[in-house]
Amino acid sequence: MLPMFLAVVDQTIIATALPAIVAATGEVERASWIVVSYLIAATIAAPVYGRLGDSFGRRRIMYFALAIFMVASVLCAASTTILTLTLARVLQGLGGGGLMTLSQALIGESIPPRERARYQGYLAAVAVCANSFGPIAGGFLTEHFGWQSIFLVNLPIGLFAFYLVTRLPPPHGERLAWRADPGGAILFAIFVATTLLALEQVQRADLANLPIGAALLAAGVIALVILVWHENRAASPLIPLSLLRQSAIWHSDAMAACHGAALVSLITFLPVYLEVVRGFSPSATGLVLVPLTVGIGVGSLVTGRLVNITGRLMIYPVVGLFIATLDFMVLSLFGDRFDIVALAILLLVNGLAMGTVMGVVQVSVQNAAGQLRLGEAAASVQFSRSIGAAFGTALVATLLFAVLSLRNPDSARVFAAMFEHAKHAGAGLSVSQLSEIQGDITVAFRAAFMAMALFTTCGFFLSITNPQKRI
Repeated sequence: MLPMFLAVVDQTIIATALPAIVAATGEVERASWIVVSYLIAATIAAPVYGRLGDSFGRRRIMYFALAIFMVASVLCAASTTILTLTLARVLQGLGGGGLMTLSQALIGESIPPRERARYQGYLAAVAVCANSFGPIAGGFLTEHFGWQSIFLVNLPIGLFAFYLVTRLPPPHGERLAWRADPGGAILFAIFVATTLLALEQVQRADLANLPIGAALLAAGVIALVILVWHENRAASPLIPLSLLRQSAIWHSDAMAACHGAALVSLITFLPVYLEVVRGFSPSATGLVLVPLTVGIGVGSLVTGRLVNITGRLMIYPVVGLFIATLDFMVLSLFGDRFDIVALAILLLVNGLAMGTVMGVVQVSVQNAAGQLRLGEAAASVQFSRSIGAAFGTALVATLLFAVLSLRNPDSARVFAAMFEHAKHAGAGLSVSQLSEIQGDITVAFRAAFMAMALFTTCGFFLSITNPQKRI
C-alpha cells in the first residue's frame, strides 16, 4: 500500500505547490512540464517494470523502483529551475510507474486468486485517498515548510515502505526468461510521449495549438503502428501482444480505459462546473467532492469482499457501470437544479458505482494471465487506465470548447479565462451578455457529462461481454 500511495500522491501533491514553484523560478509558461513529465515517465515505465519483475523477481525490482523514486525526490527538492525540476520529475516518474505496477503484481504473487479482489480493493481505496490527500498535503506543506518539502516528505515514507517490502514472503515458482527489447522500448516511449503531449495541447483549447497537437498525434499513431509490427516479430517483446489478444484481458483493459476516462474527466471538470456554473466557493466545492471520494473507496472495499465471498467477478461492474451511466445522465439533465445536498448524494452514488471496477479488472487480468506473467498483466491495466484517462479528459475538454465556440465565440473565450482561473474574465461585458454566457457554459457541461456517460456505457457493454465471469 505504501509504494502505491507514494506513486499516486506525487501525481496530485504538486498541484497546490505549482504557484510557489513558479514564483521561485519565474517560468510560468513551463509550469505544466512539471506535471506532464511525471505522467509520461510513469506511463512509459509501467510495462518495463512489469516485464522486469516477471523475470528478475518483483520484490527485488520494487527495491530498485523505490530507490529511484527517493533519489529523484531529493533531486526535485534541490532543483532551482523548471528545467532541472522537470528532469528530476522524469526520473521520479520512472520510479513511480514501477511502484504502481509492482504493488499490483505483488498482491497477485502473495495472495490466492479468490482473495485478490479484497486486497485489490484495499489498493484501490489507497489510490483514491492518495488522489484526494495530495492537493491538501501539498498546500499545507508548501505554506508551512516550503515547496521543497512536498518531495522531501517522500523519504521517510519511502524508507518505511522499503522496510515493509523486506518482510514480504519469498517468491516461489519459475520466472519468465528475459531478453532485452530496446526497439520496443524506444517505440513505446515515442508513442506514449507524443500521444500524451498531443492530448495536453488539445486540452488547452487554443486554436494555435491544434497544428502542433495534430502533428504529435500523427507521430504517435505512426509509432504505434511500427511498435505493433516490431513486437509481433520480437523474440521477447516488451509489450506482450499475445497476452493482450486474450479476450478476458483486452475486455478488462478496455474497461479500465473507459473507467479512467469517465472518472478522471469527472474529477478534472466537476470543480470547474461547481464554481463556474453553480457559483460554489472553493471550500464548498471541496465538501461536495468528499462523498465522491468516500464512495469510490467504500465501493472498492465492498466489491472486493463480495468477490471474495461469492467468486463472481463481472456482475459487480455490470451493475456499477449501469448505475454510473444513469448518474451521469441525471447530472447532465438536472444537475443545475440540485442543491448542494442533492449533488453530494448524487456524487456518493456515482463513487459507489465507479468503485466496483478497478479491483475486479486487476483480478480478471491477473487470473487470465497466470502466475508467471503477473507483472505484465498489472502493467497492461495501469497503462490502459492512464491512456484512457488522458484521452477521456482531452475529449471532454474538446467537446466543452467546441459546444461553446459553436454557440458563441465570446463564451469560449470567457470560459477559457475562467478555466485558467484568470481574474476579470468577463470584464467589458454587460450583465445580459454574462447571463447568456453562463447559459452557454451550462449547455456545454451538459454535453460533457453526457460524454462521461458514454464512457461508462462502453465499459458496461465490455463488462457484459467479458468471458471471465467467475474465479
